[in-house]
Amino acid sequence: MKILFEWARNLKLWMESFADKPNAMYWLFLLSFAESSFFPIPPDILLIAIAVTFPKKALQAAFWCTLGSVLGGIAGYYLGYYFMPTLGMPILEFYGKPEAMEIFASKYDEYGQGMLLLAAFTPIPFKLFTLASGATNYANPEVMQIGVFTITSAIGRAARFFLVAGIIRIWGPPMKPWIDKNFEKLTIAFTLLLIGGFVIYKYLLH
Repeated sequence: MKILFEWARNLKLWMESFADKPNAMYWLFLLSFAESSFFPIPPDILLIAIAVTFPKKALQAAFWCTLGSVLGGIAGYYLGYYFMPTLGMPILEFYGKPEAMEIFASKYDEYGQGMLLLAAFTPIPFKLFTLASGATNYANPEVMQIGVFTITSAIGRAARFFLVAGIIRIWGPPMKPWIDKNFEKLTIAFTLLLIGGFVIYKYLLH
């Protein structure tokens, strides 16, 4: 447990070093873009660090986080559409779901775009759904067209990031001493939440 606390504290200091930089929004945008298409680390940690350090920039950070994530999702969509066998499949195999495309198509018939909305809002690894959406549309043009994909992704991602930023914008400044004191525990809790997202993902795509 002590090792986890030290890791969380080092992560906090590293993220706060980015939050203090003038180009913090640029890095947040890039991290959000990459996470939606191939990168495993979610942008929420940097978003929270920026929002806690500069509460007045919380909503601005949420905007750049949402924009980067949606554009990254579109990139992941076309990555799955055009390059699923060569580039998309290794990513799915890395997460242990090489059959995600076929299962996604059947689940989409059952749940529709609500499944993508759930993935966009929750800690479920979003990149897997962006890849599967594009690959599935390539195989069946009637499933998850790019317009529906983009609108659904924008709604889910904006709801997630603006909710986090809004909470910190309103209650963050008076709670900052408490957050600083308990950051290690909060980071570990967030990590467990991400693991829970993978569990939900495994349940949905089975």
